[in-house]
Amino acid sequence: METYLGEADEQVIVIVADGGLNKGTAGQINDVVQRAIDCGMRGVIVDCAKLDILSSAGLASLLMLHKRMKQHGGEVRIAGLQGMAVQVLRLAKLDGIFQLYPDVSQARLSFRGK
Repeated sequence: METYLGEADEQVIVIVADGGLNKGTAGQINDVVQRAIDCGMRGVIVDCAKLDILSSAGLASLLMLHKRMKQHGGEVRIAGLQGMAVQVLRLAKLDGIFQLYPDVSQARLSFRGK
């Protein structure tokens, strides 16, 4: 299980959650996001198409990501979330905080005009 930088342009980065978002990967997300903020990026897409596990620590890291980006005038989109992970997000009532998209392309389009 790991997270990694999938792609980036001038304003938006894509973080790929491959396997799981949990305590072990939370630090990886924080590192990538801090570098993105330092470079002036204002958009983060978390690609969850390969996500199998979303733990409470993973939810906490998504919330911290949201908070940090918002403090710097940025936004977070979640793409490709499916199965039990969607239910976990909805049960935690986080689907009202995060904008969910079926894939990275549609999430990227949502940043146009910003």
